[in-house]
Amino acid sequence: MTGIAFEQELNEEQLRAVQAPDGPVLVIAAAGTGKTRTLTYRVAWLVERGIPPSRVLLLTFTNKAAREMLERAHELVGEAVGGLWGGTFHHMANRMLRMHADLIGYGRDYSILDEDDAKRLVKLTIDDLGLPAKLFPKPEVLLSLYGLASSRADSIESMAADRFVNAPFIRPEDVVKVHRIYGERKRALNAMDFDDLLANGLKLFQERPEIQERYSERFRYVMVDEYQDTNTIQAEWVDALARQHRNLMVVGDDFQSIYSWRGADFRNIMQFPNRYRDAVIFKLETNYRSVPEILDVANACIAGNPEQFQKTLKAVRPSARKPVVGQLQDGDHQATFIIEQIRRHLALGVPAREIAVLYRSHFHAMELQIQLARHRIPYLITSGVRFFEQAHIKDVCCLIRLVGNPMDELAFGRMLELMPKLGPKTVSKLWDKLGRRFDPRSARDRDELIKVLPGAAREIWQPVHDRLRPLFDERPVVHPSEIITAFVESFYQSHAVTLFDNAERRMEDVDELIRFTTRYETVAEFLSEVALQSNLDNEPAGEDQSGEVIRLSTIHQAKGLEWRVVFILWAMEGLFPSQKTIMENGDLSEERRLFYVATTRARDELTMCCPRYRRNRDGGVQAFMPSRFISELPADLVQAVRPGRGLY
Repeated sequence: MTGIAFEQELNEEQLRAVQAPDGPVLVIAAAGTGKTRTLTYRVAWLVERGIPPSRVLLLTFTNKAAREMLERAHELVGEAVGGLWGGTFHHMANRMLRMHADLIGYGRDYSILDEDDAKRLVKLTIDDLGLPAKLFPKPEVLLSLYGLASSRADSIESMAADRFVNAPFIRPEDVVKVHRIYGERKRALNAMDFDDLLANGLKLFQERPEIQERYSERFRYVMVDEYQDTNTIQAEWVDALARQHRNLMVVGDDFQSIYSWRGADFRNIMQFPNRYRDAVIFKLETNYRSVPEILDVANACIAGNPEQFQKTLKAVRPSARKPVVGQLQDGDHQATFIIEQIRRHLALGVPAREIAVLYRSHFHAMELQIQLARHRIPYLITSGVRFFEQAHIKDVCCLIRLVGNPMDELAFGRMLELMPKLGPKTVSKLWDKLGRRFDPRSARDRDELIKVLPGAAREIWQPVHDRLRPLFDERPVVHPSEIITAFVESFYQSHAVTLFDNAERRMEDVDELIRFTTRYETVAEFLSEVALQSNLDNEPAGEDQSGEVIRLSTIHQAKGLEWRVVFILWAMEGLFPSQKTIMENGDLSEERRLFYVATTRARDELTMCCPRYRRNRDGGVQAFMPSRFISELPADLVQAVRPGRGLY
């Protein structure tokens, strides 16, 4: 191994962190400042000082991050890095449990349940308890709840009461009972699910202090990547591992803490100096990713969060054009504008894979998806499936499909199979009894359906039946949006919480679908548009096997990525930041961090779109003001553009 020229290969900020003295260290690594490089060189620095790699532990959140760091460390110091413990929290907890699981009641040869195995075991528990499968949360919904409760060290009953507050037919005590029996069955099978690895890793240390002391002694140095994303269990486990030597280096960016909804605890990184009073803090502020004009916007935006570790991104790249604020009319105008700019960038030689469109919520991209499909511009949604192909959108369109075509057996089957005790065979028999047609507009057809439904399904369908009577019997013309709204409000809204662990987000999509339908006067027009979009989406011309496609993504899933050109959709007050966050607690610090993450994904050009109007569910329009994250910016940091009046 040859000596590494640390002073030549690192900037001053990175060098100070890499050569930090023993003891607790907090490295605040802003976006694009070389966090991975710093951690990798820290490993090399320790090895060059004669620290055996087997006494170093490196914890990451993804296998990809662990592999990247270990490969880079190997490039720096060669085989000398062999023996270093590096991997995800789950991987390391599993490695320890394989040697000591018997001390907490498991065999060391325990199985790890994959997602399908865990769902099957929960489903068996639900069935054995006699709980109605279609009126009770699906296994994946329960597993998500159990995992979140575990990561937060919170009560399952209280979380269930909160999650299912709009579904009174779900009793929190039943959710707790399923969890208890599920746990007993895992023990009987000598099996753990993914969440158990962390929980039992901490339990091992808590119940057997001699094991905690053994590992705390073994690992002289502990390093943690993306510390701002740790949850309660992970933070406690790390503290236990570092207790003996206290050489704990955590690296993260409080400005990029955006995952509280999945259990990450922002307080872990903010309170680190309080838990470790002798901690040394280093800041990485030199940004190698973005042009200075983009960083100016990011710095100004995040300055609105005073209760954080203050830092300022400093650019090394030369100056370029200012970020653009697109002053647009509505969602359709926004889509047209973005397509024009995409074509401009492509003509200038920017690869499609280097262009990304980011958004706060899935439904924000609906109009753009429609226009991209119409213009046959290949795109990839990295944050889910295309809008009209989503399960919940297909579900709520079933009733309106039957209005358009009473002989649509597929729509009838999908809709009825949402009901309890109705599987494909039973639904097929019901379809035959109805004469192989069902017209929701017909009082006779509706009455016949309510007669032939089994008792449990009839009870659930009755509110839908009652809602449809005045809608169709007392109205000469029924708008498409009213049909979907009736089905959603009388049934699907409360039922969705049993189907999806992210029901709230999916209902936002449904709400946007209802807004979308207001532009069509007839059911036929709406259904034709949906069919057209689905077919355009599925045509080969809509994809590019070379990977040269525009990227569409939520900001949450874009974290850690970067592109030359970035567009941010619907940067409007009430949409970004979201109205729900504004109304519920008024704390917009995480929303502001989310906007910061969005802006810092861009390397060369950033465009923030501000459509002034958006359709309401009643067909009217609502006026919006630009997001406070934009209106608070100094005017000289951005250039406002009204398409057709200037810049381009």
